[in-house]
Amino acid sequence: TQSSKKVWVMREFSNSASNHLGLPLPKGRVRFYRRNTDGQTEFTGENIIKHTPRDEVIRLYTGNAFDVAAERKQTGFKVNIPPAVGPVLGPDGRPLPIPPETQPRAKADLEPWVDESFEIKLRNHKRELVEIRVVEHLGRGSNWAIREKSAEFKQTDAQTVEFRVPLKPDEEQTVTYTAHYSWRN
Repeated sequence: TQSSKKVWVMREFSNSASNHLGLPLPKGRVRFYRRNTDGQTEFTGENIIKHTPRDEVIRLYTGNAFDVAAERKQTGFKVNIPPAVGPVLGPDGRPLPIPPETQPRAKADLEPWVDESFEIKLRNHKRELVEIRVVEHLGRGSNWAIREKSAEFKQTDAQTVEFRVPLKPDEEQTVTYTAHYSWRN
């Protein structure tokens, strides 16, 4: 549940005519450069693409950010394991009494569930605005819901959500959320 402080740098663009591309691209190495404040070209990263048809999106990892940081930690974990069906028998074969504090109080207490909370601190030490995409994989089960959240998210597939957080220069923000997992018989 704890993670590295490294933030990946991803380059994403469309293989379209509007980006001066728009033709099938063969598999191969893609290098990225930019002009620095002196007008010099500097290398910023590279990766390899697969054969890519026109009008498809290309998304490449080009390294780790030097001046953007993130910390992720689990802040809460609650589990509801309902009592076994049927009585628990004592050594004499008679049912043991269930203490009132362990008896289900509502129908929801009869179903198993897990609530898991996380906090992701994001810091931008760059001199320009950045967008950080916090990608969270909800892998404890297929029946989940985000119960509490500090920011809006987009569900990108059946078990993945993405928080997009814009950060101004020298800004810090914290994303929090609670995922509720349930299993029904």
